[in-house]
Amino acid sequence: MLVGLSGSGLVGFWVVLVSFEFCRRCCDLVEFVKIWPDHNEISLDLIEISSDLVESSGISSNYLSENSKYRRFLFQKLTTISASVTSSQNQDHPPLSLDSLISCSRKDELFGSIKSSLSNCLSETNLHLTVPGLKSKTRGKVRDIYDSGDYLVLVTTDRQSAFDRILASIPFKGQVLNETSLWWFDKTRHITSNAVVSSPDKNVTIAKKCSVFPVEFVVRGYVTGSTDTSLWTVYKKGVRNYCGNVLPDGLVKSQKLPENILTPTTKAAAHDVPVTPDEIVKCGLMTQADYDEASRKALSLFEYGQRIALEHGLILVDTKYEFGKANDGSVVLIDEVHTPDSSRYWIANSYNERFQNGLEPENVDKEFLRLWFKDHCNPYEDGVLPDAPADLVCELAWRYIFLYETITKSKFEMPLMEEPIHDRISQNVARALASLQ
Repeated sequence: MLVGLSGSGLVGFWVVLVSFEFCRRCCDLVEFVKIWPDHNEISLDLIEISSDLVESSGISSNYLSENSKYRRFLFQKLTTISASVTSSQNQDHPPLSLDSLISCSRKDELFGSIKSSLSNCLSETNLHLTVPGLKSKTRGKVRDIYDSGDYLVLVTTDRQSAFDRILASIPFKGQVLNETSLWWFDKTRHITSNAVVSSPDKNVTIAKKCSVFPVEFVVRGYVTGSTDTSLWTVYKKGVRNYCGNVLPDGLVKSQKLPENILTPTTKAAAHDVPVTPDEIVKCGLMTQADYDEASRKALSLFEYGQRIALEHGLILVDTKYEFGKANDGSVVLIDEVHTPDSSRYWIANSYNERFQNGLEPENVDKEFLRLWFKDHCNPYEDGVLPDAPADLVCELAWRYIFLYETITKSKFEMPLMEEPIHDRISQNVARALASLQ
């Protein structure tokens, strides 16, 4: 069987695999990945399968070429090997651990600034009152969105959302989310186009206006979670068919799924509602063609994100994507990508041992804040929630920064504290919009 791959710096490079069993052994694939200088750009979309040596398998070449199951199988093998090779080539770096996250010189360097910013978070914006040309404001859970005609101005605030409500404000969180998303938007252009036009400010992205699909594409690689719609919550209640996915019996919390699954939800006003692909199409939320394209892109994005995360000592556990339809009819990625708000991340180095001992994985996202609120109140039903302790808020701010620096390998740049954040954002947005006219 021939598996053809093409990518940045490599076009038409062919490697021969005798059978799927040979592929499972992966002996020659390791050498292939080592000599391929651009293996970071492996993409599911770039894998093509030919039938030269598979007649004896009884599987048609068309089925191999078109069926995403086999293409995804090969993609996962290649990306897993790529991550392993990258890891072996970086033995000089100690493995990532929660201890290094909680106690390190970088944290000591930043923690003072985080604490001093607790009372200076970006919780609300009103750019439509200060920037000419902004027509209206839509307040999301985390982002304030402004209409400027052909473009949208998205301001990522420091609001912390979970359980479909605001829990706290986290210093520098908006900047981390915005800059993390921008990094991923750039890195995933080989998988899908996106709506980003520019980022004139640390907390702001200007995007092309498009028709947003009222569906969130939630992709999961593990059985976990603490919210009402999380996979572990519904699984332990006995649900075995979730959003069109048939789940086997015997799974335990934090276990890796046999394969990544898509569990879409509708973007309801009060609570996100799980939905099947058939229901999405029957209710007119998306056409079949648009859903198929968006779901394919979501799975490819997640598989790529998992590999990049693993190369940096992390497990991308689950995440959500949003898509829209551009003016030219194309399906484009919008909102955010692989941020600690939209995703769960675990420490890879300790996962196996902790899972085998029945312990919770070490996480680097907002899950520990979710768990604190679940331990101290009913976040779904209580009218008034307790204030999160300042130390907990600061720890979450540090973890967000840590995750940004770990994934991007870039140093997080603190904003100038003497510059009023609202004035800075207004001036930067006004200049950017003027340049687009």
